[in-house]
Amino acid sequence: MSIMKTLMGASLLAMAAAGANAEDVAITGGTAFTMGGKGKVENATILIHDGKVQSVTSGGDVPAGYRTVDASGKWVTAGFMASGTELGLTEVSLSGGINDARASDAKNGAGLEVTYAFNPATTFIPETRIEGVTRAVTGFSSTKDMWRGQSAVIALAGDNMIVKEHAVLSLDMDEGSAEKNGGSRAALWDTVITKLEESRPNGDDKKDDDKKDKKPKYDSAKAAFDRLFAGEIPLLVEVERKADILNVIKLKERFGIKVVVTSGAEAWMVADELAAAGIPVVLNPLRNLAEDFDSLGTTGAAAARLHAAGVKVAFLPPDTNNTRLVPQNAGNAVAMGMPWEAAVDALTVNPAEIFGIADSYGTLEAGKDADVVVWDGDPLEVMTSPDAVFIRGEEVPLVSRQTKLRDRYIDLPRSPAYVK
Repeated sequence: MSIMKTLMGASLLAMAAAGANAEDVAITGGTAFTMGGKGKVENATILIHDGKVQSVTSGGDVPAGYRTVDASGKWVTAGFMASGTELGLTEVSLSGGINDARASDAKNGAGLEVTYAFNPATTFIPETRIEGVTRAVTGFSSTKDMWRGQSAVIALAGDNMIVKEHAVLSLDMDEGSAEKNGGSRAALWDTVITKLEESRPNGDDKKDDDKKDKKPKYDSAKAAFDRLFAGEIPLLVEVERKADILNVIKLKERFGIKVVVTSGAEAWMVADELAAAGIPVVLNPLRNLAEDFDSLGTTGAAAARLHAAGVKVAFLPPDTNNTRLVPQNAGNAVAMGMPWEAAVDALTVNPAEIFGIADSYGTLEAGKDADVVVWDGDPLEVMTSPDAVFIRGEEVPLVSRQTKLRDRYIDLPRSPAYVK
């Protein structure tokens, strides 16, 4: 026991030392947006201490010992968040290597935990964070059944990138899922409802005398459903059609669980019902064309219409390889009628609340993790780029494999290609 206490004490001291050695930074002179797209502060002084936001004031003083980052004439926001990716699970598309986002033969879809497959060394992470995206949800794209396991929230830098290990339990309820799980939506919904009824706590903890001393067998799927019914995580349902989304609303009412709709091509058609039910929608605002009969109602104005109805909205990127483009997606939502402030909320405060990390991320408030981006202009404009990116108080270099290749080949000799 004494050895264990000694090791724990050493660990705590190491953590304290790491925090004490974190750089103190003052970002000065910029226009800061402290509450997502709101809370505008001109000539802001943002103090970062021990990896946290210490304060945001207008024209505030810089304490001794703080390194100053001049943001005069620039915009400053919380780091942006992509609300659905496969970051750390997949690399080059169509490559011969394993794709950890596709657990196609897994027998226990609901119990899968994405953290066991996450690779923090993926080249997509540096490419993403240098564009101002500092957080992301990462999860499976497919499993053997309709349950897609438990996604995680990650920070895009640091020794431990896993911010929240169990962020959501994902469920695929679109046309493709119906085809491979019974051949009809009726069969798919019957299977899902039956599973949820079986997993619902019944309040009876009594055990038979011959079983009470036996160690229970671990069931990862049961653990996932226990988290769901305890209100610790929401059910993230991928669904497109208006009719299916109405069934999702009924599902929430029946089981009293937290529910989030993702993809949601026709969610705008039932925006009032979603708002009344308190169900957020995570979507790609760049979608503007129907891809199949499930998505006939697709429109680029969906985000604006959902927001206008009072639905909490968060944004998906075009795909994992282009997660860095999620700010551009938000800009398209503004072009299609969504208020600028609401679009920035959909990249910061909204996903923080939806995925359960609002206590540490999403706003530039004292005590929150210092995910801070200094932009050279409006962050939703396509030609804008970050001048500085901080993730949990550490400034990350604006370097990726792409920038290294650019710098390597930017000045090529004029000699023939065959000359060494």
